Amino acid sequence: MSDTDARPMTDADVLPASDGDTLDADTSGTAQSKTAQAKQAIRDQADKFGGQASDRIRTLADTGKEKAGSALDQLSQMIGDAAGQVDEKLGAQYGDYARQAATTVSRFSEQVKGKDVDDLLEDVRGFVRESPGVAVGVAAALGFALARLVQSGLDSNKG
Repeated sequence: MSDTDARPMTDADVLPASDGDTLDADTSGTAQSKTAQAKQAIRDQADKFGGQASDRIRTLADTGKEKAGSALDQLSQMIGDAAGQVDEKLGAQYGDYARQAATTVSRFSEQVKGKDVDDLLEDVRGFVRESPGVAVGVAAALGFALARLVQSGLDSNKG
């Protein structure tokens, strides 16, 4: 047969010669061990990053809780301050409503500041379970108010 004759390629042409068709048991065990070590290293890293993410979320939630409490205090103060003007323009009965609203917002602010983030989340879950319709309405109202605030901020930047 000459060098230019074509013949089909076989496994013997590309695979190294071995004593058997299977991998040596020691080599197979080492490969499995390395695979297990790699999987464990990945799990350890995932746990580490998960813990870091959880800590970061907890810090952000605590900061958000503090800001919400402060904002509620400011809202209560604004409503209370406006009660006098409401008395003058609409009557004492409506001014009393404004003062009651200010007191309610102030109490809610104290509740927010006095609870842990986990307790607040559980309270929200319980409220949604008990009154899903009201929860949807509150979410819609907050979304509307937030959209108005953002829109007014964008409009003031244009002018």
